[in-house]
Amino acid sequence: MTRSVLRGALAGATALALAALPALPAAAAPNDHRGPARTSPYQLGDERSAIFPEGITVQDRFFYVSSTTTGAVLRGDLRAPEQPAQVFLGGGQDGRIDARGLAATEGLLLIAGGRTGTLFVYDRQSGELLGRFSGGGFLNDVRVAPNGDAYATDSARDVVYRVPSAQLASTTSGQLTVFSQASEDDPLGQFNANGLAVTPDGRYLIVVQTDTGRLFRISTTSGDVEEIDLGGERVTNGDGVVLQGRTLYVVRNVSQAVSEVRLSGDLTRGRVVATVTDPSFRFPTTAALSQGRLLVVNSQFNDRNSPEPFTVSSLKRP
Repeated sequence: MTRSVLRGALAGATALALAALPALPAAAAPNDHRGPARTSPYQLGDERSAIFPEGITVQDRFFYVSSTTTGAVLRGDLRAPEQPAQVFLGGGQDGRIDARGLAATEGLLLIAGGRTGTLFVYDRQSGELLGRFSGGGFLNDVRVAPNGDAYATDSARDVVYRVPSAQLASTTSGQLTVFSQASEDDPLGQFNANGLAVTPDGRYLIVVQTDTGRLFRISTTSGDVEEIDLGGERVTNGDGVVLQGRTLYVVRNVSQAVSEVRLSGDLTRGRVVATVTDPSFRFPTTAALSQGRLLVVNSQFNDRNSPEPFTVSSLKRP
C-alpha cells in the first residue's frame, strides 16, 4: 500500500452549504461558536437499562442505535418521537457483547463490534445473523460504499479494513483484511482512527483521528492517504462524522459539540466554519442526517452513575 500525507496551506471556502439544513449566514465568522440549536430528543428504551449508546444509522423510517455495554441494537421510528426506541437485536447474541458504529442498507445492518474486534452482518428485516468478520482490535465505525463494499475503522490499530461486496453478499464469515493505514506518526495505544464517511461517488473515505483531531482522505481505489489541511485547526475529540455534499459534521465527544467543516472540491483542504453546542448534549458520540435534522447520540460515558434516560438529540438549525 502506498501513502502520501499532505500538509499544504489552507485555501478555504467560507460558507456552510447543506441542502438538508439551512445555511449559515454569509457573514458568519470562521469557527463561529453557536448554540443552543433547537432540539427535540428521542428516548432510548427502558430508562433502567444502562445501554450507554454510541452509534446510529438511519434507513427508511427507522433509526438504529447501538449499546456499548450490552451489544444490543435498538430501533426507533422517526415518525413517532414520543415512542422510545426498542430492542431490535438483543445484547450478547452471537457473541456481540459490544456494539459501536452502525451502517444500514436496504437489506443489511452492519455492526462494528468494538472490543470484540468483529464486524457483524445481519439481515435488516429479520435480524438473522448472515456473517461475521473477525481479527480486528477495536472496531469503531463502519460504512457501506455505493458499490457495496464495507469499510470499518480500528481505533486500536489506526487502520481501515475493507470487506468486498461479494463477501458481504455470500453470507459467509471470514477475517478482516487491512485496506489502509490511517497515519504512520500517531502512536498506537492512543484512540486513533474513529469516525468514517464515504463520499457519494464512492471514490474516497474521510476518517477522523480522535486523539489528534486530524482528518484524512483515503482513496478507495489505491488506499492512499492524504491529511486534510484544516489551516492549523484540529477537531480534537472527533468521534463520529457525517458527510453531506462538501460539509462534514464532526461530533466531538469530550468537547460536547459538533463542528461543521467546509471541504474543498478535492477534499484535501477544509475550514471549520462553526461549532455548535446544545444543552441536550451529554457526551455526544455519533450522528446521522434525517429529513433536515441532525440526530446526535448522547452516550453519557462521562456520567456512569445516573445516566437515565438515554436520548438521541434531534437538532434543527435556526
